[in-house]
Amino acid sequence: MNFITRSGLVIFCFCWIGAANAQKYFTLSKEELKDKIKGGWAGQTIGVTFGGPTEFQFEGTFINEAQPVKWYDGYMKENMINNAGLYDDLYMDLSFVEVFERVGLQAPVDSFAHSFARTGFNLWHQNQAARWNILQGRPSGHWLNNPHANDIGYLIEADYAGLMSPGMPNTSAAINDRIGHIITYGEGWYGGVFVGAMYSLAFISKDIHYIINEALKTIPPKSPFYQCMIDVIRWHRQYPDDWKQTWFEIQKKWTGADICPEGVFRAFNIDAKVNMAYVLLGLLYGNGNYTRTLDIATRAGQDSDCNPSTAAGILGTMIGYNNIPAYWKMGLKEIEDMDFKYTTVSLNEAYDMSYRHATELIKQNGGRIDGDQLVINLQTPAQVRWEQNFENTFPIDKIKEKIVSGKNEISFAFEGTGFVLRGKAVKKMNLPEYILQAELFIDGVLTETAPLSTAFFDRRHELFWRYQLENKKHEVKIMIKNAQPGYDLQGLECVVYGNQLKTDRHPE
Repeated sequence: MNFITRSGLVIFCFCWIGAANAQKYFTLSKEELKDKIKGGWAGQTIGVTFGGPTEFQFEGTFINEAQPVKWYDGYMKENMINNAGLYDDLYMDLSFVEVFERVGLQAPVDSFAHSFARTGFNLWHQNQAARWNILQGRPSGHWLNNPHANDIGYLIEADYAGLMSPGMPNTSAAINDRIGHIITYGEGWYGGVFVGAMYSLAFISKDIHYIINEALKTIPPKSPFYQCMIDVIRWHRQYPDDWKQTWFEIQKKWTGADICPEGVFRAFNIDAKVNMAYVLLGLLYGNGNYTRTLDIATRAGQDSDCNPSTAAGILGTMIGYNNIPAYWKMGLKEIEDMDFKYTTVSLNEAYDMSYRHATELIKQNGGRIDGDQLVINLQTPAQVRWEQNFENTFPIDKIKEKIVSGKNEISFAFEGTGFVLRGKAVKKMNLPEYILQAELFIDGVLTETAPLSTAFFDRRHELFWRYQLENKKHEVKIMIKNAQPGYDLQGLECVVYGNQLKTDRHPE
């Protein structure tokens, strides 16, 4: 039986078994599955390379069409060699894929935590905060442990879960539940669940609207993430020929709520739902056109390498590797056997590993291999559980000049229910790396002792933070226990939080 969309595209080819407990099956040839998996991995690589030079260069504005974004034969190889950190979208995914390959599909969570925390690649924001937590023996992405829980981090690396779960969005969500919560929680986790579900559904449909709307069924409707995505879908219907108008609507309603300490009261925005809105902008207004999808997802700004990477990966899965325009595959062949830096995995190996994992998961979830055909037991997207980050916690102030740095200590006062002290452990040039043992005192009470490394790899992304304090004036002091000449703590600024959002700070 075929299911035909109103656009005439064949989405489902399934048989019904049993009257009381009907199941839907979708058939892909082995070559079609391989082609779609390749399209997903290649799409990510193309998208992140294309958007790389614009990453966070356009904060709170879009990139006008008059400004060119370069692309040429050999550009991907040039970046693979000279700009390896650009590919965090890929090497984070691959750290998880490699664990599945080495340990098996039932690998324990600590295998994934150990892999990404100890691999030598550079990390930022949500992922670096998670790395520090894991290295300290607390592998939890809960917002009380990670001030970046609403960030884009896990959204950009959940692709692998969808690519190994063709037509099985709930299997993808289960994988993201196990691994994603090492890194994030709530809104940040929902971003990964949504992305994984879209990849999963891109194997069985060529209707981008179907893929988006069905994948959104995995997200609780009361979450801000869901509500933001629904807004983008609605604005696309309202302004079908004007992506910039929808971009303005996103700005007006959703960009003022970035709780990332670095983004508070700034145009910088690394929030998962806002950047996912830009991904949808590319997918909806691109409507299956590869060039237009990449272009719009990039020109929306902010994390404008990760966003086209996600969009191009989903679209690449939908249309398959062979249907990616030749223009965008210029130079791809010459990098497909190159290992991504910090890994021992190349694109060709990623294609093969994800294919093996997908075929095994198809069998484990009620499907089968029938000669050259793979019969997938399709899953109806199910809503994941409700989680809420930063409950009753709103940024209300920033203080910088009031941070007092003395010999081996930092002190400041604030009024509110929480704070995040941005900063880092520093050393004089030519000294070896060192770990400062720092004590946090709040209102004279020792609250935490934390190891703060001067090394970039295992640094704590923020010096200290605390939420859910009593709403009053607080005195904070940080003291170094193992002081050494040439080493110190540098406090950059303190973000203050309260239990109510302040929108009008001045009387009439």
